[in-house]
Amino acid sequence: MDAIVLAGGFATRLWPITRNRPKMFLPIGDTLVIDRIFRELEADDRIDDVYVSTNQEFAEEFQDHIDESRFEKPRLSVEDAREEGEKFGVIGALAELVEREGLDSDTLVIAGDNLISFPLSDFIDEFVDNDATTLAAYDVGDIELATQYGVIAVDGDRVTDFQEKPDDPPSTLVSIACYAFPAETVALMPTYLEGDNNPDEPGWFIQWLVEREPVYAYPFFDQWFDIGTPESYLDAVAWYLDGGTLIHPDATIRNSDIGKNVHVMAGAKITNSMIENSVIFEDVHLDSCQITSSIIDQETILEDVSLSHAQIGAYTSLTQERPPAWEWERYRDSE
Repeated sequence: MDAIVLAGGFATRLWPITRNRPKMFLPIGDTLVIDRIFRELEADDRIDDVYVSTNQEFAEEFQDHIDESRFEKPRLSVEDAREEGEKFGVIGALAELVEREGLDSDTLVIAGDNLISFPLSDFIDEFVDNDATTLAAYDVGDIELATQYGVIAVDGDRVTDFQEKPDDPPSTLVSIACYAFPAETVALMPTYLEGDNNPDEPGWFIQWLVEREPVYAYPFFDQWFDIGTPESYLDAVAWYLDGGTLIHPDATIRNSDIGKNVHVMAGAKITNSMIENSVIFEDVHLDSCQITSSIIDQETILEDVSLSHAQIGAYTSLTQERPPAWEWERYRDSE
């Protein structure tokens, strides 16, 4: 059995944090998002090769990461897209990868920005038992939220209906971009695309499959984070930290209040500041700042700044200049 890790997006909703870094390289504690997936795939003997499907823009970063990692199974497979408008769509990219790499076995497909709480080995067990396409499913518990995903209706564990981002969802059970396909189903992707079907989201392919062959759901009930926005990333960090903090030994913190769910990375220097629910990357310098629910990228310098729900790109320098004392007194007297 092979595995494909989808890592071809440009993560524009997370810019500027992901302007020059794949979102799969965002840290959750001491581990990167994608390494959590690699670790599980590496440990399962049923997985032979792991193909990392990415774009030309980030190919070098992924190759360097794979070369430097302790994982032996991952290998890079690069599509031609260099920017958002050139993307093939997920199914288009999958079909191209299958042909490019000559895949002809059962295949696990998982989004590289998925943070999941169930063991992938359990999911593969379910797929083997079903002997049919199987997808992981999570109950988001809210009809409005369900409209943002592929929504599933089931009879027992068999999928009876699948609708991609419906206006009126039949349930709150959604697909989380974790699929296992038999070899003969993988071979159907070119047929699907030749029929002028939607090449974008995998859900359209699942919707097409449900009408032709058995498809099963693997419901799970713990935690799942689709790390596509600053909010979802910080939620994932908060879940991992569970109200605590993670402060690198090489960080320096003086006269500061570090609240709950804060990750401070190596080389950061924080003085006279208050931080809560935030991620502070390497070599950031903060002086006299209040930072809440924000992401501050590497080598940024902030002084006398208050930020809430902000994303500050790498190498930024920002200082809030205070007016001379006589100007402040004149302003206050005019109030």
